[in-house]
Amino acid sequence: MEYIKNYITQNKDRFIEELIELLKIPSISADSAYKEQTFKTADEVKKRLIEAGADKVEICQTDGYPVVYGEKIIDTNKPTVLVYGHYDVQPADPINLWESPPFEPIIKKTTIHPEGAIFARGACDDKGQFYMHVKAFELMMKTNTLPCNIKFMIEGEEEIGSENLGTFVKQNKVKLKADVILISDTGIIANDVPSITTGLRGLSYLEVEVIGPNRDLHSGLYGGAVANPINILTKMIASLTDENNHITIPGFYDKVVNLSDAERQEMAKAPITDKNYLESLNIAAVHGEKGYTSLERVSIRPTLDVNGIWGGYIGEGAKTVLPSKAYAKISMRLVPHQISDEITELFSKHFESIAPKSVKVKVTPHHGGAPYVTPTDFNGYIAAKKAMETTYGKTPIPVRSGGSIPIVALFEKELGLKSVLMGFGLDSDAIHSPNEHYGIFNFLKGIETIPLFFNYYSEK
Repeated sequence: MEYIKNYITQNKDRFIEELIELLKIPSISADSAYKEQTFKTADEVKKRLIEAGADKVEICQTDGYPVVYGEKIIDTNKPTVLVYGHYDVQPADPINLWESPPFEPIIKKTTIHPEGAIFARGACDDKGQFYMHVKAFELMMKTNTLPCNIKFMIEGEEEIGSENLGTFVKQNKVKLKADVILISDTGIIANDVPSITTGLRGLSYLEVEVIGPNRDLHSGLYGGAVANPINILTKMIASLTDENNHITIPGFYDKVVNLSDAERQEMAKAPITDKNYLESLNIAAVHGEKGYTSLERVSIRPTLDVNGIWGGYIGEGAKTVLPSKAYAKISMRLVPHQISDEITELFSKHFESIAPKSVKVKVTPHHGGAPYVTPTDFNGYIAAKKAMETTYGKTPIPVRSGGSIPIVALFEKELGLKSVLMGFGLDSDAIHSPNEHYGIFNFLKGIETIPLFFNYYSEK
């Protein structure tokens, strides 16, 4: 344990500077304008893995952005840990809400991060977190303490649904053969309350278009006689939930697994209350499905949310226009045993059925993924628990996350492997939002904890 702390102390400034350089590259997979930069990031990841001591490091091409693969096989009789992460990031919009440029990383102290946090897009999700594994691997190599085999699979399309990773996994089962998958793309409850994620929600993400007249119209000459697509769209969206915030799509809840009272009571032991939401988000009240706590609403219950809505004139000043089209992007977070494709189809049929004859409707699916629950009694989880107990001095709490990592369920289906979701971010790190950041404490604590996971997992 002491050798780990010593190595981190001697190299922490370099670790941080290397991460900052990686964060400067705008690897936005959703925007083709950043295609060159996203490919450049893959090259950088390859370089860092080689420097850390990996063998057979290669950039594996897909029909989209490549997968960076590397390995270090020390003994084929020893277990193999497959580390998964992603180098792509979310778009930085809205830029005007960033306090500093999203791809010009800076370190600032905050109330939650008195030792400082790196502010940049991708700092926590997921460059800062997957880079912990690269540096932990370097530490084990430089101190000659790597206890088992390790493989890396770092992809560039997680933020757009891992569109090509499924094909890559299916075609490379021998290359990816391992005993467990280790992922840091989740978080902990607080820096003094460690936790391990035991479940992820699935996802169905789509775009809807409501089409009215064949051109934008003068709202005075035509308003009142012709359907306004924006008005229609907002009414249709409003009808998707009832007064209890229960989703009204027929069949939506048919496969939802309801937890028992005993399971809900165990969940309630996590030190997360409505007060946490009110204070951290500066809101006056929480909001959600009737009959469930906030923690349950964001973990074991499915949701439907509008992620963006637009149409008509939104520029400066006034333009009295009745738009010909209106659009929205909608995501549905899913729970066991909901199936993404089935939910997408249910939504599409329902949305089309509630449209008045005065408009046309088009639904375009984007991407989705299955929910995932990992057991707490297998050796991977137990190793993560012991590692966190050692570095935090407390037993981590098992929690279900409201987020989605679409590829995790496919890993188990195709590779037959369980995943350990040992992340170190915080809910307050503003992932997917302006001013995303990652605490220096969290970054270094991850580098400290990961080698212990390898040690405990390798024990007979």
